[in-house]
Amino acid sequence: MAEIYLTRYGREKLIKELEELQKRKPLIQDEIARAREHGDLRENAEYHAAKETLTNLMRRMMELDSKIARAKIIEDQHIEADKVFIGVNLTIQDENGDDYEYAVVDLEEADPGASKISVQSPLVQGLLGHKSGETVEVDLPAGKTKFKILKISR
Repeated sequence: MAEIYLTRYGREKLIKELEELQKRKPLIQDEIARAREHGDLRENAEYHAAKETLTNLMRRMMELDSKIARAKIIEDQHIEADKVFIGVNLTIQDENGDDYEYAVVDLEEADPGASKISVQSPLVQGLLGHKSGETVEVDLPAGKTKFKILKISR
């Protein structure tokens, strides 16, 4: 499986979520045991709902465990600070003169509402490797758009 790149904060967030799910697991197992006591399991909706919840919980726990194991901390990587790569803060300007600020993160940490944009997004893919001061034409789903890279920082 491929490595994923996370900030220290992003990795800690995944660890906390995994710990919370691990705390919930025994509670769901208790629900299953109680539902099993109600008799015929073929028509026991409470039992089937609890089993489905446990299955989803276990799936998410395995996913988180895998991501945590594969995670590389962005701050520990030797990434060029003067080019657009994962782990940089980026200020760009579109053709209309509107400025946008983003933190370039892995898909796991992406949160457009918090200006954290995924390195896999079409915008960042078009800007990767470019330096401050460059104007780059990016192929977005809405069409080609030019962006000027105003500032790159770490």
